Amino acid sequence: MDAAVLAAKGASFLVRRLGLGGGTALPGLVALRLDGAVVARLAARLGQGCLLVTGTNGKTTTARLVAGMARAAGLRPVANAAGSNLVRGIAAALCQAAASDGRLREAARALGVFEVDEATLPEAARLLSPRAVVFLNLFRDQLDRYGEVDHVAALWRGAVADVGPAAALVLDADDPAVASLAGEARGPVLLYGLAPGPHSLPAPEHAADARWCPSCGGELAYDAVHYAHLGLWRCPECGLARPQPHLEGALEGRLLRLRLPDGSQRTLALPLEGTYAAHDTLAAVAAALALGLPWSAVEEGVSRFGGAFGRQERLSLRGREVQVVLAKNPAGLNQVLRTLCGRPGRLRLALFLNDGLADGRDVSWIWDVDFELLSGRVAWAVASGSRAEDLALRLHYARIGGELTVERRPVAALHLALERTPPGATLHVLPTYTALLQVREVLARWAGRPRFWEEAAT
Repeated sequence: MDAAVLAAKGASFLVRRLGLGGGTALPGLVALRLDGAVVARLAARLGQGCLLVTGTNGKTTTARLVAGMARAAGLRPVANAAGSNLVRGIAAALCQAAASDGRLREAARALGVFEVDEATLPEAARLLSPRAVVFLNLFRDQLDRYGEVDHVAALWRGAVADVGPAAALVLDADDPAVASLAGEARGPVLLYGLAPGPHSLPAPEHAADARWCPSCGGELAYDAVHYAHLGLWRCPECGLARPQPHLEGALEGRLLRLRLPDGSQRTLALPLEGTYAAHDTLAAVAAALALGLPWSAVEEGVSRFGGAFGRQERLSLRGREVQVVLAKNPAGLNQVLRTLCGRPGRLRLALFLNDGLADGRDVSWIWDVDFELLSGRVAWAVASGSRAEDLALRLHYARIGGELTVERRPVAALHLALERTPPGATLHVLPTYTALLQVREVLARWAGRPRFWEEAAT
């Protein structure tokens, strides 16, 4: 018997039995306390190795897409699909996948697909010795925890330098901080990116976080912007510029037209809306190519993708449709707002702003969000969460129009918003991370849906 694995399984059972959560982190912490080498030991038994996905936004969606592609290819993904992305969450996922003696079931087909917190990447890469690492983007997030993006970029450069020469780096060419990691690579690099199109902006948004050249520090210029600081960037001072992607996508509505590394062309129907969803899908396709998965598995994985919890998740409730979209930083929330504003009619919104440790105590980031996009587009809005008043003040100054109500209590806010939403209409719920865990639990119970960790296990 494997004591660490047994302890983790016991902890998971108790946490869920007592209704204390999904057991996606604590079991891993217990296992690590008993055996600090449990992650490296179990990961070494993954017959197909493992893939890591990191970045500020899009980790859960991208990792789930890749896991679906791997499953379609006949592999058995082992994943922290509920989004617990510190080392303890990875440990919990590995222990859950293992038998009581520590052996992995169907080990020869097992592929680890782990989303990894930005600051956790160096430790995770050292423990897991990945086959490939996907870098999505780097935005300002949780300022009181990580500081500005330069700090995380430095952590990533160190991690890349330590990754083995056999590991592939899958990099977003549209993000200067991510694309520049190619210079640190010891092994193969696969770059992906979007072509300019109708979705493009002429200049970076106010919330853009990487306006400076990663090489010389000069201010970057853009020929096209996808969102935030992602786009066709170049440095007028030193000449560094966005590299040509090996995998490039052209966004046409809900279609993504791809040019593959071999020059062939394919088309995928996007499973989610928005430019950021196109980037996540591109990243997942690039990861699948780096892993050598067949194209048929890529297509099947995308077509069967139902979304991750709280990421454009839709629930049917009392004759209304409720769409839940995580909104945790300026870059992500701006994209959510742009997507919503592209729909006809006035919007019904329930917004939740918390300042828990997982959200970041500093909520000043809401002043960098372009809530002004909502002006004249809102039927009514409910502001809730531990910092509901701060959120309401920001919405007031944005002059979004419509009735604005403050209700700090999340459950009461949901009741109020649902009562105001007529049958057949859609309520858009936009929570920060800890608020997502609260409101999604309530909505799932009302809708008769599984809890998020139960859905993640399917």
